Amino acid sequence: MRTDSSPGNLPAREHLPAGSAGTPVLDVVIPVYNEEKDLQPCVVRLHEHLKRTFPYAFRITVADNASTDATPQVAARLESEIPEVRSFRLEQKGRGRALRTVWSASDAPILAYMDVDLSTDLNALLPLVAPLISGHSDLAIGSRLARSSRVVRGAKREFISRTYNLILRGSLQARFSDAQCGFKAIRRDVAQVLLPLIEDTGWFFDTEMLVLAERAGLRIHEVPVDWVDDPNSTVHIAKTATDDLKGVWRVGRALATGSLPLDRLARPFGDDPRDRDLTDVPKGLARQLVGFCVVGALSTLFYLLLYSAFRSFSGSQIANAFALLVSAVANTAANRRLTFGVRGRGSAVRHQAQGLVVFGIGLALTSGSLAALNAATSSPAHSTELAVLIAANLAATVLRFLLFRAWVFPDRRDETAASTVVASHNPASPTYGTTTAAHQQHPHQQHPHPQHPHTPLPQRPNATAPQAPYINYDHNQTDEFRAGEAADRTWGDATMQLQAVRPHDHDPRDTRDAR
Repeated sequence: MRTDSSPGNLPAREHLPAGSAGTPVLDVVIPVYNEEKDLQPCVVRLHEHLKRTFPYAFRITVADNASTDATPQVAARLESEIPEVRSFRLEQKGRGRALRTVWSASDAPILAYMDVDLSTDLNALLPLVAPLISGHSDLAIGSRLARSSRVVRGAKREFISRTYNLILRGSLQARFSDAQCGFKAIRRDVAQVLLPLIEDTGWFFDTEMLVLAERAGLRIHEVPVDWVDDPNSTVHIAKTATDDLKGVWRVGRALATGSLPLDRLARPFGDDPRDRDLTDVPKGLARQLVGFCVVGALSTLFYLLLYSAFRSFSGSQIANAFALLVSAVANTAANRRLTFGVRGRGSAVRHQAQGLVVFGIGLALTSGSLAALNAATSSPAHSTELAVLIAANLAATVLRFLLFRAWVFPDRRDETAASTVVASHNPASPTYGTTTAAHQQHPHQQHPHPQHPHTPLPQRPNATAPQAPYINYDHNQTDEFRAGEAADRTWGDATMQLQAVRPHDHDPRDTRDAR
C-alpha cells in the first residue's frame, strides 16, 4: 500500500468562483484502449452536450492506454479540430493508471471521467459535478443501483454488479451503492492527497478510491443515472472479478492494520458541523442509548447469575437484595466508563452513590407496581404479574437512563472554565493563541487585538507531527476526564500556537512541484 508524502491535510471546502477565465473548471477524462471506432462519436457528442448545457469552461482529455490501433491518430485529430479537447498517451495499460496520471497533471478544480461507450445518460453530468463546484461534497459517483435509476442490461451483469457491491458492504463496510459505474468526479484538492494512497492501476482503482475516501470521512455524493449496457464491451468479467477480490483483500488488510495515513484526508477542525460547540443540542444520544442497552442486557445476565449463587444458601428476598445491589454497582461502573465515557477515579464514589439512588427509585417503581396490583386483586394471575413487572421495568429503565444522563453523568462543559480551551484569533498574526473559558468572560484580559469576524479555522491535530500538542476534541467526554487530562498536562499550556489554515497552504514536506 502506498504511503507517499502528500500535500497535507485538506483545506475547508469552498464554492468555486463564478468567473474563472482561462483555466477550465471541469476536466472530463475518457480512458480508452483500442477504441478507434467509438472515440470520435463519443467526444463529439460529449463536446456538444457540454457546450449546450455546462455553464463553466471545460476540457475533454482523451487518455490513451497504450492502444495498438488507430486510436492515437483519432485522438490527435480531435485535439486539432476541437479547442476544448486534449489527448494524452500512456505506454502502459490500466484505467486506474491513466486516471491517476491525467488527474495529477490537470489544473482544473473539478476532475471527472466517463467510459467511452457513453452508457450513462449525459444529463446526469451537471448534477454529478454541481455538489463539487458548490463545495458541498468531495467526490461524486453515478449509481445504477439507486431506486430512481433506470438501467437496461442483462441479468448476468446485473447479478455480478449487485453481488460485488454486497461483498464491499460486508467486507469493507462500504456505504456507497455502486462502486464500478464509469461515471465519477472528484475535487482536485482531494485528488492531490488521495491519489498517492491508491495502489491499484486497473479496474479496482474506483473502488479503492471510494473506500479510502469514505473511511477518511469525506463526503461522497451519489447521482441516480439512466444507463444502457454496451453489448460490445471488451471487459473480461472473470479476470476483472478476480482482480477486484484481490483488491478487496489488500485494502481490507491495510485498513485493519492501520497502515494507511488517512489522517491526511482530514478536513480542518470546524468544517464538519459535528465539531461545532452548539448550545442546547444533545450530543452522543444514539451512541449512549446503544451502550446503555448493551450494559443493561449484560447487567441482567449478571444479576441472574448472582441471584442463583446467593439463593443456594439464603432466602429469596436476601438473595434478591444482594444480587440487585452488586449488579447495580457494576451497572453504574459500566455505564460510567462505556456509555458516558467518564475515565479516572474522580467523583467515582459520588457516581456510585447517585447510581444507588437511581436504582432505589427504579426498585420503588417496580415494587409499588406489584403492591398496587396486589391491592387491586387478592390473587392476580402469574401472567398478569409478569405483564405488570415488564411494564414497570421498562418505565424504570427509561427513567434510569434519563437520570444517568441528566443527573449522574451530565455534560458540564459550559460550567467548566479551567478545563475548556477556545481559540482566539489575532488578525495581525497567522497563528492562534488559546485561552480559557473564564478569560472569555473578561474581554479586556484577552488578546489586545479584536477578533476578526471571519476567523480562519484551526486545523485538526495531525498524526504526522508529534511535536504539536494534543487537544481532545471529543465532545462526548465529561469534565472529570478532561480535568484529569489537564492535571497530567496533556493539553499543553494556555499560550500554545495552532497553525492557521488557508485554502492554498501546502505541506512543506511535499517536494513535488505545485501544479
